[in-house]
Order: sequence, then structure tokens, then C-alpha cells
Amino acid sequence: MGFVLCRKTMTRVMLLLIVTMTWFVAGDAGGTKPEERLFNIEKLEMFVDKLPHIPTLHGFHIVNGVLKPKSLQIGMFFKKWKFHRDLPATLVFAYGVSKHKATVPGPTIEAVYGVSTYVTWRNHLPSSHILPWDPTISPAIAKRGGIPTVVHLHGGIHEPSSDGNADSWFTAGFKETGTKWTKPTYHYVNRQQPGNMWYHDHAAGLTRVNLLAGLLGAYILRHSSVEKPLNLPTGRKFDRPLIVFDRSFRKDGSIYMNATGNNPTIHPQWQPEYFGDAIVVNGKAWPRLTVCRRKYRFRIINASNARFFRFFFSNGLDFIVIGSDSAYLAKPVSTKSVLLAPSEIIDVVVDFSKSTTKTAILANNAPYPYPSGDPVTDENSKVMKFIIKHKSETDTSSIPTKLVQYPRTDVSKSVRTRYIAMFEYVSSADEPTHLYINGLPYNAPVTETPKIGTSEVWEVINLTEDNHPLHIHLGLFKVLEQTALVETEKFTDCMTEKNDAVKCQISKYARGNKTAVTAHERGWKNVFKMMPGHVTKILVRFSYVHSNESYSFDATQEPGYVYHCHILDHEDNMMMRPFAMVK
Repeated sequence: MGFVLCRKTMTRVMLLLIVTMTWFVAGDAGGTKPEERLFNIEKLEMFVDKLPHIPTLHGFHIVNGVLKPKSLQIGMFFKKWKFHRDLPATLVFAYGVSKHKATVPGPTIEAVYGVSTYVTWRNHLPSSHILPWDPTISPAIAKRGGIPTVVHLHGGIHEPSSDGNADSWFTAGFKETGTKWTKPTYHYVNRQQPGNMWYHDHAAGLTRVNLLAGLLGAYILRHSSVEKPLNLPTGRKFDRPLIVFDRSFRKDGSIYMNATGNNPTIHPQWQPEYFGDAIVVNGKAWPRLTVCRRKYRFRIINASNARFFRFFFSNGLDFIVIGSDSAYLAKPVSTKSVLLAPSEIIDVVVDFSKSTTKTAILANNAPYPYPSGDPVTDENSKVMKFIIKHKSETDTSSIPTKLVQYPRTDVSKSVRTRYIAMFEYVSSADEPTHLYINGLPYNAPVTETPKIGTSEVWEVINLTEDNHPLHIHLGLFKVLEQTALVETEKFTDCMTEKNDAVKCQISKYARGNKTAVTAHERGWKNVFKMMPGHVTKILVRFSYVHSNESYSFDATQEPGYVYHCHILDHEDNMMMRPFAMVK
């Protein structure tokens, strides 16, 4: 017993040392409160920086007119980045082929259907993090120093060893690796439906700080024979990713993140959500873009840690939605606003020839935390500005009446129903301490084992007060219905005690008002917003949705896959579960 007590004491001392070092590195050691050193965002003039063009990397070779697989070397570098003309340069972590060319966001990788892309991800980061992190939420920790990283291609359908498992992390030079690390070079087979993805860090317990530091970028999969007949806007000028996220800064330009948790005696640093004051698009705070009076295609990615965006145009322009997450819709949907949770992607066409004004502000009015948090401020209610040229321009692109038709889904052919319950736990002070799925932490044994080539119905039960964007690796899903719970407190008490939806008679409680699925969210998704106090029924497909064919790789291999809330602060604090595919 004495040995155990001694070991616990030593562990506690080591954790305190780590936290102290972390605060020092983050610049919060000393007598000055970090809030007193925050940059006054109100002093930054909006729309002074042009919207940057993100560099492009092709994930293929062209040899004698034939497309061939290509190997890329992409590093993670420690460098300075200018987020705004009047803000001092910021220390960031950035993806790129070299330190000089590394950017925030990282380069957009463009791949082609059926042509493999190989990427060796290399960690060139320093020994200590630039942001505070919490050692009590089971993060990846390198014993010999260094920052653990691993890359997940969000929306990608590929082998488990290339999926970027949270425990497949590695440090600089692969000196240390996680328990599920497999290989340095990832193989993206690119045999799924064409669409939009994004790559980002996925290291256990560090995802929120590694993304906040800048480790994210877009990935586009093209399929000429499918997309060319659609005649949508194309080309570098008229087809652009917009990667949106929020950040706060100190007076010296460094990224601000809290150094003290909401339950410091439990978690010294962790807080349930991160929200920044400045809205950044393609690496610039509140940028501007001059556009012609014609149609543009924007692939909008919400790369925030926790902020939801409800986008709309100040002059009433429409979004014509053509895709959601990594898949095209069956037909375009016109809407005045789009709600995007963290990690969701919306693919839209905007026709500026319809504008009655010379400028248009892309705006936001989503409360934070969503849906019942604070109203937006003047700073976070504005995203970017479009300056619209007076003269019309020839536009040969069009918006088709139909887009991409996928094989029909049949719920009656699903092989089983699973219940996925979301729990939040609080301290005696009613402050969140951690979040579980099905009452289990991330490192508990696998409980979901879907069969390759099948469909399953998942009934996702949100017992919390937050909207949780659920992301499923590998599988795509369609949202079937959203039903409010009745007598929620009684049902939650039963679930807390028994953790069994059937024994708690879920059918007795899932009979409240139904909320229709928004028209542009009825296609194939890999993330969806799980409403608080609701049961959201989804149909998950574990095969290629464009062909219903089985995967072109062995999906049963280690280290398997995961599903999780994509509010990064929740994901990092246990709101993630593994699943293993079986044949």
C-alpha cells in the first residue's frame, strides 16, 4: 500500500510539473493575468487583408497523359504567421512541403478518383507546445519530450492504418510513437464519391490545441466524368475553399488559450469549449474578396474547435447548396442561411450577378455555445466581405437541376439498431468535468462491431444541454428523423443508472415533437448536429455509397476506427469511442 501511495504522489508531482511548464511555455507564468494581456480585437480594422489563395498540392502525376499515383512529403513546422495587417506575427504550427512554404491553413491537396495518393507526414515541431494543455484528460505524452501529432483525413474512406487513429501519434523524427502507430506513410486510395474533405491533427487529448495552433488543411477529391457534365464554376478564381475558424490573440500576437480550467482541482487547464474573438478565413482575420458579377463556388469548412456558424449574406443573397460534407446532393437546394457545426463542410454556389448592392458581408448569428449560449458580438458576427464589381461578366457555368444520384437506401435492409447515448458529467459546482458516449471512456474496449457491406440504424440519444456534432470515421450516413424526448429528467436518471436505452424504455420517452431534417442535409453525411434532448435516427452505410461495393482495402485491420463528438474540447476529454469492422 505504501508503494502505491508513493507512486500516486510521484505521478501527481510530475503532472503538476508538466502543467507548470506548460503555463510557462504559453506565456501565462508570472503575476500578470492572461486576460490583461489580450489583444483588443475591437482595434483591428475589418476587411483590410485580401482573402489568400491557399497553395495547392496535386496528389497525382500525369505521365504521357495518364494519371499516376504520387507520393507527397508534408511536414509540420514551427513558424510565424500574419493573421492580420495590424496584428504582430503569430507563432503557429503549419503544414507544408517546407518551413518557408508552410501555411495556415495547410496546402489544399487535390486528388483524383481511382488514383492513389501517398503522404508521408513529418513532424518538425519543437520539444514544447506553444499552447497550454491538460495532462489530466489522458493526452498523448512523449516520455522524452516532443509534441505528439497524427493526421486524420476527415471524410476519407481508407484503411485503418491510414486513418490517423488518436493513439497512432508520433513525435519529431518518429523518435517516439503511440501504442497504435503503424507506419509513416499513409495511403489514400481515393475510390470514394467525389467531394470535399479536410485533414487535421487527431492526437489523443491534444487535438484541440494542435488544431488551434494551425494544423489543418483542405483535401478535394475530383472525378471528371461525374463532375464535368454538371458545368459548375471551375478554376482557381471561381472555385475556392473557405476554411473558417475563430481565434483570440495576446498583445504580442500569440494565440490565446485559457491556462486555467473551469474545474482546476480536477482538470488544471481543460475547459468545455474554446471560443475566439476574431473570425479567420483562409488564414486572415475578416478578409475581403473582390468578385465579378457571376457565379462562384465556395467549399466552406468550419474548422473551429467549438463554434457553430449560421452563415447568411447581409444583402440577402442565396446559397445554392450542391454538397454537404464529402458528398454531392441529388439536386441543388437554395437557402438564405446555412448552419455549420465544427468540422462540417458545405459546398455552395453563390451568384453575385443577383446582388442589388456593391458589397456583401458573409455574416454569422449562431449563439455560442450552440444553441443556448451568448449572442454574437460585432466581431464574431462578421466573417468576410465581398466587393462586387459593377460590370457583368460572361459566365458559362450553370446550376444543373440534378447533381449526383446515388443508389437508393432501404432502411428495412439495415441489419441492426444501435443506441448511442451522449452523457455529460459535472462537478459539485455544476461545472462539466468530462463527457462519455454510452457511459464509457475512449479507452474502454470496443462495443460496436459493424459488418462490412451492411447498413445499421443508430439512434443517437443526446442527454446533454449542448448540440454535439457526431462524426463517424469510415461510414457515411443519412439522417432519418429527429425526435424530442419527453420527461427528459426521468429518462436521463434511468440512463445514468442503467446505461441501457431498451431497459429504460426509450420508446416511451422518444415521442415528442419531430424536427424536419433541413433539405440540404438529407444527403450522405459524415457529421451531423445532434440536438440536445433529442433522439436522432441515422442510417449508417459501411460500404462505398456511390456503388454499394465493398471497400477496396481490409477495413478489419488494426487499429480500427472511431466515432466522436467534433467539438474538439469534448472529443479530447473522452467523448470518443472506437469501433472495429468485421467481415
